Amino acid sequence: MFKGMVSGIALALAATLVGAYFLVGSGLIPANADATPGQLETWMAGTSLDATLRRYAPKDQNPVVPTDQNLVEGVHLFAQNCAVCHGSAKGSTSPSPIAKGLYPRPPQLATDGVEDDPEGDSFWKIKHGVRLTGMPSFGSTLSDREIWTLALFLKHMDKLPAAAQQAWLQVQNWPLMAATQASQK
Repeated sequence: MFKGMVSGIALALAATLVGAYFLVGSGLIPANADATPGQLETWMAGTSLDATLRRYAPKDQNPVVPTDQNLVEGVHLFAQNCAVCHGSAKGSTSPSPIAKGLYPRPPQLATDGVEDDPEGDSFWKIKHGVRLTGMPSFGSTLSDREIWTLALFLKHMDKLPAAAQQAWLQVQNWPLMAATQASQK
């Protein structure tokens, strides 16, 4: 009896794996970037990211102190590396053409903000990227100090001192938008 139960479980598991293989191989699960992901895919991606952040994101305090100069530097780093996907101070009212074409859509941070996220989580996401999204890894192009400076800006983007706020309001998320706005004046 025990042997039959084990055989049944093994057979059911094998049938599930074969069925999953054929489902994936059939093209019935969309791979296009403009398709809405299913609930299982969304749950798996979110659960995996949350678990990864709990396990690997730095828990210590940001080594970059929140001075006006560091926050302005964070704004400039954001403008150079992040604004094309994550927007400007205008938030969700003006995503760039690249942001509109990515799926899942990148959050427009002035609207969707990450100020309540731990800085270590932001550091990890910027340094390592997020698989199966458009979020690249900046670990090979930015120093840890630059990444911490970006995390500092993200943490404080809703309550910036005057100089940093002025710099933030100047950020353009798409070069052509800046040229179009200049020609309309």
